[in-house]
Amino acid sequence: MKSILIKDTTKEERARIVAEAIGNTEGACDGCAPGLERMYDAYIEGKTELREINMAFRGHYVSGAEGPDKSGCGMN
Repeated sequence: MKSILIKDTTKEERARIVAEAIGNTEGACDGCAPGLERMYDAYIEGKTELREINMAFRGHYVSGAEGPDKSGCGMN
């Protein structure tokens, strides 16, 4: 596998890497697709490595432990 580091890729390659990783977002109906795409702009522009972006995202993730109690999967 070729390196995905900024120093080893062009802007066009980084855009392709992100597009391939995210997949088709055109059919997304939950409203999060544009935000997900923008999240990687700093990588495409050569400012922040993918690893750093992904780590920051996970660092801000909040589990549902504090949320309301749920029973089942909601598909009943």
